[in-house]
Amino acid sequence: MTIKIQRLVNVVMVLLSWLTLPLLGSRNIKKFLPASILILIVEMLHARYGKKQRWWVFFNKPKSTLFGEFPFQIGPFLAVSMWSLKWANGYFIWFILINGIINATFAYPITYFSRKFRYYTLVRFNNFQFFLYFFSKAFLLYWFQYLFELKGKRKF
Repeated sequence: MTIKIQRLVNVVMVLLSWLTLPLLGSRNIKKFLPASILILIVEMLHARYGKKQRWWVFFNKPKSTLFGEFPFQIGPFLAVSMWSLKWANGYFIWFILINGIINATFAYPITYFSRKFRYYTLVRFNNFQFFLYFFSKAFLLYWFQYLFELKGKRKF
């Protein structure tokens, strides 16, 4: 994949993700944004470590923040976090099931096509480990949201 195409894919991926957020509604955005931002920060720290450990590698490596993990994090990862919290609406089993499906889709078919089109590939991770890498964050996201809702219910 050329750098120009990769840049276009990154911009489109982020824009499409963000364009879905108004469909959540302003109340849901306010409700789910804090936990989603916290899990985004956790993901950024994990991705930084994963990059150093060479769990995956991106084929084009220009010195720009528009490449690598960053577009995935601020685009689909943030949007999917908010949408999964909305779809589950406080039901833990539904939340885990939704996240499992989304993470499996990312770890298997999307990773397969990304390798085929030379976007990124897994190096020291297999697809199942990559799935677990993302799926483990689902529990933390749900816990963050639970704490924010618990704090909102308390009255002093």
